[in-house]
Amino acid sequence: MTNEILIALGALGALGLLASLLLCLVAKKFNVFEDPRVGQVEEVLPGANCGGCGFPGCHGMADACVKAKDAANSLEGLLCPVGGNEVMGKVAGILGLEAGAAEPKVAVVRCNGNICARPKVAVFDGAKSCAVAAATFAGETGCAFGCLGLGDCVKACQFDAIRINPETGLPEVDEEKCVACGACAKACPKFVIELRKKSAMKSPMPKRVWVDCINKDKGAAARKACQNACIGCGKCQKVCKFEAITVENNVAFIDNEKCKACGMCVSECPTGAIHATEPVMIVVEKLKAKKEAEKKAAAEAAAAAKAAAEAAPKAEAAPQTEAPKAGE
Repeated sequence: MTNEILIALGALGALGLLASLLLCLVAKKFNVFEDPRVGQVEEVLPGANCGGCGFPGCHGMADACVKAKDAANSLEGLLCPVGGNEVMGKVAGILGLEAGAAEPKVAVVRCNGNICARPKVAVFDGAKSCAVAAATFAGETGCAFGCLGLGDCVKACQFDAIRINPETGLPEVDEEKCVACGACAKACPKFVIELRKKSAMKSPMPKRVWVDCINKDKGAAARKACQNACIGCGKCQKVCKFEAITVENNVAFIDNEKCKACGMCVSECPTGAIHATEPVMIVVEKLKAKKEAEKKAAAEAAAAAKAAAEAAPKAEAAPQTEAPKAGE
């Protein structure tokens, strides 16, 4: 009995030793070398693992930075949206590169169909999820393109930078908290959220203009579904001096790269579908005041011309008194 136990223990020990040797050989055979710089870069990244950089987490971003250094000696096109230029500067320092400054971006909600402008025509009684609602029906309003307002974007944001306004029923982005990771845009099944530059020009102030609508219906149908909809009239495109606006599929779009934030399109839009940040709106108010003054002056000039034209025939028709004769 004792011998049998000893034989069994010896056999188990031999199998364990053999397995250990095999594992050791396999580990050496398939060992993947990781550049130590990857770990150094990962340490300076914020660790949010949000995927906003386009890679699976901060480790993937660190690996991409090291490979970019080795392949092209440049970090162009790589950006950590959470850390921004400050973090990318540290990464460049580790890799012995000069950091290029990237223009900050922010999430923009391109829907202005608030509760008053876009009344409900149906009630959704399913799961409180935009993805579920979008898969089952067009939405509670007459606009099949607008925001569903069920908050998938809010749940996707790790930085508490977006919320649903109870008064409008639409998402609102806190620009101070938004890191432009793009999670909210990916979560939106209607694609009403997009990332845009904080400023259309290199300015410390957020000068940004965008069309707050993606409704592709024709003008009358779009306006019937939402009073704030873009009707594709093209007035904004005509007044733009920088060819930054195009109208396709009955809706206008502003190219952030070409836009100079002059505000002309905002003041021209008949439905108020084009929105802008406060610095641009100050310019827009001045443009509107100037336009009103010009209209008033033109109306006054027309009224004066009309009055003069009406007075001229009367003056010609008035009887002329004869001069008194001598001796009278």
